[in-house]
Amino acid sequence: MTLTAELQKAKVPTRRAFSDRMVAYGEKDKDFVVFESDIGYSTYSYMFGDAYPDRYFNMGIAESNTVASAAGFAMEGRSVIVCGYGVFITMRAVEAIRSFICYPKLNVKFLSSHGGLTAAIDGATHQATEDIAFMSTLPNMKVVCPSDPVSAAGMLDLALETPGPFFTRLMRDPLFELYKPNESFPLGGSKVLRAGKDVTIVSYGDIVFQALEAADRLAAAGIEAEVIDAYSIKPWDVEGITASVKKTGALLVAENHQARNGLGYDMGIHFLKNMPVPFDNLGIPDTFGESGNYLKVIDKYGISVNQIVPAAEKLVAKKA
Repeated sequence: MTLTAELQKAKVPTRRAFSDRMVAYGEKDKDFVVFESDIGYSTYSYMFGDAYPDRYFNMGIAESNTVASAAGFAMEGRSVIVCGYGVFITMRAVEAIRSFICYPKLNVKFLSSHGGLTAAIDGATHQATEDIAFMSTLPNMKVVCPSDPVSAAGMLDLALETPGPFFTRLMRDPLFELYKPNESFPLGGSKVLRAGKDVTIVSYGDIVFQALEAADRLAAAGIEAEVIDAYSIKPWDVEGITASVKKTGALLVAENHQARNGLGYDMGIHFLKNMPVPFDNLGIPDTFGESGNYLKVIDKYGISVNQIVPAAEKLVAKKA
Protein backbone atom coordinates (compact mmCIF):
# COMPACT_ATOMS: atom_id res chain seq x y z
CA MET A 1 0.00 0.00 0.00
CA THR A 2 1.40 3.41 -0.92
CA LEU A 3 0.03 6.79 -0.03
CA THR A 4 0.27 8.10 -3.54
CA ALA A 5 -0.89 5.05 -5.48
CA GLU A 6 -3.59 3.34 -3.44
CA LEU A 7 -5.03 5.72 -0.85
CA GLN A 8 -7.54 8.38 -1.80
CA LYS A 9 -7.47 11.79 -0.18
CA ALA A 10 -10.12 12.12 2.50
CA LYS A 11 -12.95 14.52 1.68
CA VAL A 12 -13.52 15.54 5.30
CA PRO A 13 -11.44 15.53 8.50
CA THR A 14 -12.19 13.02 11.22
CA ARG A 15 -13.77 15.76 13.37
CA ARG A 16 -16.35 16.37 10.62
CA ALA A 17 -16.99 12.65 10.05
CA PHE A 18 -17.61 12.14 13.77
CA SER A 19 -20.08 15.04 13.86
CA ASP A 20 -21.81 13.92 10.66
CA ARG A 21 -22.45 10.57 12.29
CA MET A 22 -23.54 12.32 15.49
CA VAL A 23 -26.30 14.06 13.56
CA ALA A 24 -27.40 10.83 11.87
CA TYR A 25 -27.31 8.91 15.16
CA GLY A 26 -29.45 11.60 16.73
CA GLU A 27 -32.42 10.34 14.74
CA LYS A 28 -31.85 6.78 15.96
CA ASP A 29 -31.23 7.77 19.59
CA LYS A 30 -33.45 10.67 20.61
CA ASP A 31 -32.20 10.81 24.17
CA PHE A 32 -28.54 11.89 24.10
CA VAL A 33 -27.57 15.58 24.18
CA VAL A 34 -24.55 17.57 23.00
CA PHE A 35 -22.60 20.22 24.93
CA GLU A 36 -20.25 22.68 23.25
CA SER A 37 -17.80 25.35 24.47
CA ASP A 38 -18.38 27.97 21.77
CA ILE A 39 -16.35 26.38 18.97
CA GLY A 40 -19.16 24.45 17.34
CA TYR A 41 -18.20 25.61 13.85
CA SER A 42 -14.75 24.14 14.36
CA THR A 43 -15.86 20.81 15.85
CA TYR A 44 -18.86 20.77 13.47
CA SER A 45 -21.14 20.09 16.41
CA TYR A 46 -23.20 23.07 15.25
CA MET A 47 -24.78 20.68 12.73
CA PHE A 48 -26.31 18.73 15.60
CA GLY A 49 -27.58 21.99 17.07
CA ASP A 50 -29.19 22.92 13.76
CA ALA A 51 -30.88 19.51 13.55
CA TYR A 52 -31.86 19.16 17.21
CA PRO A 53 -31.82 22.62 18.85
CA ASP A 54 -33.53 21.37 22.02
CA ARG A 55 -30.70 18.88 22.60
CA TYR A 56 -27.73 21.20 22.00
CA PHE A 57 -26.16 23.43 24.64
CA ASN A 58 -23.45 26.01 23.96
CA MET A 59 -21.94 26.78 27.35
CA GLY A 60 -19.51 29.46 26.17
CA ILE A 61 -15.73 29.45 26.50
CA ALA A 62 -15.77 27.62 29.83
CA GLU A 63 -14.64 24.03 29.48
CA SER A 64 -14.72 23.14 33.19
CA ASN A 65 -18.26 24.46 33.55
CA THR A 66 -19.25 22.64 30.36
CA VAL A 67 -17.95 19.34 31.72
CA ALA A 68 -19.59 19.89 35.12
CA SER A 69 -22.90 20.68 33.44
CA ALA A 70 -22.60 17.61 31.27
CA ALA A 71 -22.03 15.53 34.40
CA GLY A 72 -25.23 16.92 35.90
CA PHE A 73 -27.18 15.89 32.81
CA ALA A 74 -25.59 12.44 32.81
CA MET A 75 -26.48 11.96 36.50
CA GLU A 76 -30.11 11.94 35.37
CA GLY A 77 -29.43 8.94 33.16
CA ARG A 78 -28.82 10.55 29.76
CA SER A 79 -25.72 10.21 27.60
CA VAL A 80 -23.89 13.44 26.84
CA ILE A 81 -21.33 14.28 24.15
CA VAL A 82 -18.95 17.11 25.07
CA CYS A 83 -17.22 18.76 22.09
CA GLY A 84 -14.10 20.89 22.07
CA TYR A 85 -10.40 21.24 21.36
CA GLY A 86 -8.39 18.48 22.98
CA VAL A 87 -5.87 20.78 24.62
CA PHE A 88 -8.62 22.60 26.54
CA ILE A 89 -10.78 19.57 27.36
CA THR A 90 -7.88 17.59 28.76
CA MET A 91 -6.20 20.39 30.71
CA ARG A 92 -8.67 23.09 31.69
CA ALA A 93 -11.34 20.54 32.55
CA VAL A 94 -9.36 17.51 33.68
CA GLU A 95 -10.26 17.82 37.36
CA ALA A 96 -13.96 17.98 36.52
CA ILE A 97 -13.59 15.00 34.18
CA ARG A 98 -11.79 13.04 36.88
CA SER A 99 -14.07 13.75 39.82
CA PHE A 100 -17.48 14.37 38.25
CA ILE A 101 -17.40 11.92 35.32
CA CYS A 102 -14.80 9.16 35.72
CA TYR A 103 -15.27 8.60 39.44
CA PRO A 104 -19.06 8.03 39.16
CA LYS A 105 -18.63 6.30 35.74
CA LEU A 106 -21.04 8.61 33.93
CA ASN A 107 -22.00 8.29 30.28
CA VAL A 108 -20.16 11.38 29.07
CA LYS A 109 -18.37 11.10 25.73
CA PHE A 110 -15.77 13.52 24.35
CA LEU A 111 -15.34 14.77 20.80
CA SER A 112 -11.77 15.99 21.17
CA SER A 113 -10.50 17.82 18.10
CA HIS A 114 -7.00 18.97 17.07
CA GLY A 115 -5.15 16.03 18.59
CA GLY A 116 -1.37 16.19 18.68
CA LEU A 117 0.50 18.12 16.02
CA THR A 118 -2.37 17.74 13.55
CA ALA A 119 -3.22 21.27 14.69
CA ALA A 120 0.12 22.25 13.16
CA ILE A 121 -0.82 25.65 11.79
CA ASP A 122 -2.49 26.66 15.08
CA GLY A 123 0.68 26.40 17.15
CA ALA A 124 1.55 25.09 20.60
CA THR A 125 -1.46 26.56 22.41
CA HIS A 126 -3.84 24.42 20.32
CA GLN A 127 -1.72 21.28 19.86
CA ALA A 128 -2.91 18.62 22.32
CA THR A 129 0.30 16.63 22.63
CA GLU A 130 -0.31 15.46 26.22
CA ASP A 131 -3.99 14.50 25.96
CA ILE A 132 -3.61 10.72 25.80
CA ALA A 133 -1.41 10.76 28.89
CA PHE A 134 -4.05 12.66 30.85
CA MET A 135 -7.09 10.72 29.63
CA SER A 136 -5.62 7.22 29.68
CA THR A 137 -4.45 7.74 33.27
CA LEU A 138 -8.00 8.40 34.50
CA PRO A 139 -9.71 5.27 35.86
CA ASN A 140 -12.82 4.19 33.90
CA MET A 141 -11.97 6.33 30.85
CA LYS A 142 -11.85 4.64 27.43
CA VAL A 143 -9.58 6.25 24.79
CA VAL A 144 -9.69 5.81 21.00
CA CYS A 145 -8.16 7.58 18.01
CA PRO A 146 -9.51 7.00 14.48
CA SER A 147 -7.35 7.54 11.41
CA ASP A 148 -9.91 8.26 8.70
CA PRO A 149 -13.56 9.33 8.22
CA VAL A 150 -14.97 5.78 8.29
CA SER A 151 -13.26 4.90 11.56
CA ALA A 152 -14.21 8.30 13.03
CA ALA A 153 -17.89 7.69 12.29
CA GLY A 154 -17.55 4.23 13.80
CA MET A 155 -16.13 5.71 16.99
CA LEU A 156 -19.30 7.76 17.52
CA ASP A 157 -21.36 4.57 17.58
CA LEU A 158 -18.78 2.86 19.79
CA ALA A 159 -18.75 5.78 22.22
CA LEU A 160 -22.53 5.91 22.67
CA GLU A 161 -22.85 2.14 22.89
CA THR A 162 -20.05 1.71 25.47
CA PRO A 163 -21.05 2.41 29.08
CA GLY A 164 -19.10 5.05 30.95
CA PRO A 165 -16.64 7.84 30.05
CA PHE A 166 -15.25 7.75 26.52
CA PHE A 167 -12.65 9.96 24.82
CA THR A 168 -12.28 10.17 21.03
CA ARG A 169 -9.21 11.98 19.68
CA LEU A 170 -9.76 13.61 16.28
CA MET A 171 -7.69 15.54 13.72
CA ARG A 172 -7.80 19.07 12.41
CA ASP A 173 -7.38 18.36 8.67
CA PRO A 174 -8.38 15.55 6.28
CA LEU A 175 -5.67 13.09 5.30
CA PHE A 176 -6.59 9.81 3.55
CA GLU A 177 -9.39 7.28 3.21
CA LEU A 178 -8.28 3.98 4.74
CA TYR A 179 -11.29 1.82 5.59
CA LYS A 180 -14.30 0.68 3.62
CA PRO A 181 -17.81 1.62 4.80
CA ASN A 182 -19.33 -0.69 7.42
CA GLU A 183 -15.93 -1.72 8.81
CA SER A 184 -16.31 -2.64 12.49
CA PHE A 185 -14.12 -1.18 15.25
CA PRO A 186 -14.60 -3.08 18.51
CA LEU A 187 -13.24 -1.57 21.70
CA GLY A 188 -9.87 -3.08 22.54
CA GLY A 189 -9.21 -4.02 18.93
CA SER A 190 -6.66 -3.09 16.29
CA LYS A 191 -6.27 -3.50 12.52
CA VAL A 192 -3.37 -5.11 10.69
CA LEU A 193 -2.94 -2.80 7.69
CA ARG A 194 0.06 -4.55 6.21
CA ALA A 195 1.48 -7.97 7.04
CA GLY A 196 5.20 -8.45 7.66
CA LYS A 197 7.68 -10.73 9.40
CA ASP A 198 10.65 -8.56 10.41
CA VAL A 199 9.32 -5.77 12.66
CA THR A 200 5.94 -4.64 14.02
CA ILE A 201 5.14 -0.93 13.62
CA VAL A 202 2.22 0.22 15.76
CA SER A 203 0.58 3.61 15.42
CA TYR A 204 -2.80 5.34 15.44
CA GLY A 205 -4.49 8.40 13.95
CA ASP A 206 -2.48 10.41 11.45
CA ILE A 207 0.84 8.61 12.00
CA VAL A 208 -0.67 5.39 10.64
CA PHE A 209 -0.11 6.86 7.18
CA GLN A 210 3.51 7.66 7.96
CA ALA A 211 3.95 4.07 9.12
CA LEU A 212 2.49 2.72 5.88
CA GLU A 213 4.84 4.86 3.83
CA ALA A 214 7.73 3.71 6.02
CA ALA A 215 6.78 0.09 5.32
CA ASP A 216 7.05 0.80 1.58
CA ARG A 217 10.56 2.21 1.99
CA LEU A 218 11.60 -0.64 4.25
CA ALA A 219 10.31 -3.18 1.73
CA ALA A 220 12.60 -1.65 -0.89
CA ALA A 221 15.48 -2.40 1.49
CA GLY A 222 14.34 -5.99 2.03
CA ILE A 223 12.61 -5.48 5.41
CA GLU A 224 9.00 -6.63 5.76
CA ALA A 225 7.24 -4.48 8.34
CA GLU A 226 3.87 -5.35 9.82
CA VAL A 227 1.83 -2.16 10.29
CA ILE A 228 -0.95 -2.07 12.89
CA ASP A 229 -3.53 0.64 13.51
CA ALA A 230 -3.99 0.63 17.31
CA TYR A 231 -7.12 2.78 17.12
CA SER A 232 -8.16 1.56 20.58
CA ILE A 233 -5.60 3.06 22.95
CA LYS A 234 -7.23 2.23 26.27
CA PRO A 235 -7.79 -0.64 26.31
CA TRP A 236 -5.29 -1.62 23.62
CA ASP A 237 -5.24 -4.93 21.78
CA VAL A 238 -2.83 -6.92 23.95
CA GLU A 239 -3.65 -10.24 22.31
CA GLY A 240 -3.45 -9.06 18.69
CA ILE A 241 -0.30 -6.99 19.06
CA THR A 242 1.42 -9.69 21.12
CA ALA A 243 0.72 -12.17 18.32
CA SER A 244 2.33 -9.80 15.83
CA VAL A 245 5.40 -9.20 18.00
CA LYS A 246 5.85 -12.95 18.56
CA LYS A 247 6.01 -13.29 14.77
CA THR A 248 8.31 -10.34 14.03
CA GLY A 249 10.44 -10.25 17.17
CA ALA A 250 10.64 -6.44 17.33
CA LEU A 251 8.25 -3.57 18.13
CA LEU A 252 8.28 0.09 17.14
CA VAL A 253 5.53 2.45 18.34
CA ALA A 254 5.16 5.81 16.59
CA GLU A 255 2.64 8.36 17.82
CA ASN A 256 1.69 12.02 17.49
CA HIS A 257 1.98 12.65 21.22
CA GLN A 258 4.68 13.29 23.75
CA ALA A 259 7.00 10.28 23.76
CA ARG A 260 6.60 10.21 27.52
CA ASN A 261 3.44 8.57 28.91
CA GLY A 262 1.80 7.78 25.59
CA LEU A 263 0.81 4.43 24.10
CA GLY A 264 4.49 3.62 23.49
CA TYR A 265 5.23 3.81 27.22
CA ASP A 266 2.28 1.55 28.00
CA MET A 267 3.27 -1.04 25.41
CA GLY A 268 6.96 -0.81 26.27
CA ILE A 269 6.29 -1.58 29.94
CA HIS A 270 3.99 -4.46 29.01
CA PHE A 271 6.54 -6.14 26.77
CA LEU A 272 9.40 -5.48 29.19
CA LYS A 273 7.46 -7.36 31.85
CA ASN A 274 6.05 -10.13 29.70
CA MET A 275 8.05 -10.62 26.50
CA PRO A 276 11.21 -8.53 26.12
CA VAL A 277 12.03 -7.77 22.48
CA PRO A 278 13.96 -5.05 20.66
CA PHE A 279 11.74 -2.01 21.21
CA ASP A 280 11.58 1.71 20.47
CA ASN A 281 8.95 4.40 20.70
CA LEU A 282 8.86 7.56 18.62
CA GLY A 283 7.00 10.57 19.94
CA ILE A 284 7.46 14.28 20.50
CA PRO A 285 10.73 14.59 22.46
CA ASP A 286 9.71 16.47 25.63
CA THR A 287 9.08 19.78 23.91
CA PHE A 288 6.29 22.03 22.67
CA GLY A 289 5.44 22.22 18.99
CA GLU A 290 5.23 25.27 16.76
CA SER A 291 3.16 26.67 13.92
CA GLY A 292 3.88 25.43 10.44
CA ASN A 293 3.07 23.06 7.61
CA TYR A 294 1.82 19.76 9.05
CA LEU A 295 4.30 17.49 7.24
CA LYS A 296 7.23 19.73 8.08
CA VAL A 297 6.17 19.97 11.72
CA ILE A 298 5.85 16.23 12.30
CA ASP A 299 9.17 15.71 10.55
CA LYS A 300 10.90 18.28 12.75
CA TYR A 301 9.57 16.65 15.90
CA GLY A 302 10.63 13.14 14.96
CA ILE A 303 7.41 11.28 14.10
CA SER A 304 7.41 11.19 10.30
CA VAL A 305 8.38 8.48 7.83
CA ASN A 306 11.90 9.90 7.86
CA GLN A 307 12.37 8.83 11.48
CA ILE A 308 10.26 5.66 11.42
CA VAL A 309 12.39 4.01 8.71
CA PRO A 310 15.80 4.24 10.45
CA ALA A 311 14.24 3.34 13.82
CA ALA A 312 12.78 0.17 12.32
CA GLU A 313 16.07 -0.67 10.64
CA LYS A 314 17.91 -0.39 13.96
CA LEU A 315 15.45 -2.74 15.64
CA VAL A 316 15.88 -5.34 12.91
CA ALA A 317 19.64 -5.04 13.26
CA LYS A 318 19.35 -5.57 17.03
CA LYS A 319 17.55 -8.86 16.42
CA ALA A 320 20.58 -10.11 14.53
